[in-house]
Amino acid sequence: MTYKQLLHSQSLMITASSIVFPFYLLLLRNLGDSYSQFGLAYGIFALTAALSHPLIGSWSDRVGEKRLLLLYTFGMAVVMIVIPVLTTITQVYIIQIIMGLLGALQKTAEKIALSRQTDHDHTGKQVGHYHLWTSIWAALAVIATGYIIDFLTIGSLFYITSFMYVAAGVLIWQKPKTIELERHHSL
Repeated sequence: MTYKQLLHSQSLMITASSIVFPFYLLLLRNLGDSYSQFGLAYGIFALTAALSHPLIGSWSDRVGEKRLLLLYTFGMAVVMIVIPVLTTITQVYIIQIIMGLLGALQKTAEKIALSRQTDHDHTGKQVGHYHLWTSIWAALAVIATGYIIDFLTIGSLFYITSFMYVAAGVLIWQKPKTIELERHHSL
């Protein structure tokens, strides 16, 4: 995987999660009976991610960050399809566990991939550039969603983001030579 593949795929993933995050919060609050259930749901996510990081870190050395990112993108695509049909807080807790595991996969794999794709003499510059673009896409996604939500249902946002996760997975899946050839042909 090249630096550009990582940057483009992560930007797309972060855009997708930024589109649904505010509405996922509303869903959690609407399904729960209290703020304590809301807090518990997010705590389950954070604890699951925290406890799985060491295992995922050692696992990544065997399977590679590309496979972990693919598992994350396609896993999140499935989760985004399921979220609009959740009806109970117990289902939310189960999804939070799954999303905690997937989030840990993404966070670990992203850092490994970024560290392997940077020129060690310019690591800081490349990491800064990477975070600039992924953050810009996240901000634009939140702003745009605020305007387009009046024309869509909340459920449709989750389906759109599912497609975006699949697209990010396809970007990761491509062989680097394919992307380089496309870049040369487009010039």
